[in-house]
Amino acid sequence: MIKLIVGLGNPGRQYEKTRHNAGFLFLDDLLASTGGSWQLDGKFQAFVAESAIAYQKVLFLKPETFMNRSGQSVGKAVRYYKIQPDEILVVHDELDFAVGVVKLKKGGGHAGHNGLRDIIAHLGSNDFYRLRIGIGRPAAGKVVADYVLSEPAKAEWPLLEDSFALAKPYMGQIVSGDIAAAMNKLNT
Repeated sequence: MIKLIVGLGNPGRQYEKTRHNAGFLFLDDLLASTGGSWQLDGKFQAFVAESAIAYQKVLFLKPETFMNRSGQSVGKAVRYYKIQPDEILVVHDELDFAVGVVKLKKGGGHAGHNGLRDIIAHLGSNDFYRLRIGIGRPAAGKVVADYVLSEPAKAEWPLLEDSFALAKPYMGQIVSGDIAAAMNKLNT
């Protein structure tokens, strides 16, 4: 079962609606649908919330450490609550998928994603689940960092919101441990 859902992003108004904040945006949407609310928690350097999904209590976490240091926050929460890597779902932006595509997987490398790289380093494991939200790739010759830290084009917002709407109905299965069924549906 999933006990911790982490959304990746960067804190601050200037990053609020950027592609790199897809994880934050998804978690905000998911938490709103459960009736939960965020509280800033200094000991985890994060916004945290507790809510229920499919009658399971789940901890939500949005690190306030900036993307490249996400593992600091995640590591503190995992140690405090004694959560195992395979009880974690990390929601993050994915350059390798077109906008609107969302897929679920377990384990794997960081593929250059600095938030994942730092989480793997702090956990000493890559054995956690990932909900990957497609943001597409920049045009040839464009700088990836500039692309991920910019807002999606107006035409991309409905696709991004559609990807959230596609994933949310499967969160109950994911949290309850029926991850293979959710993965089969989301990944096809």
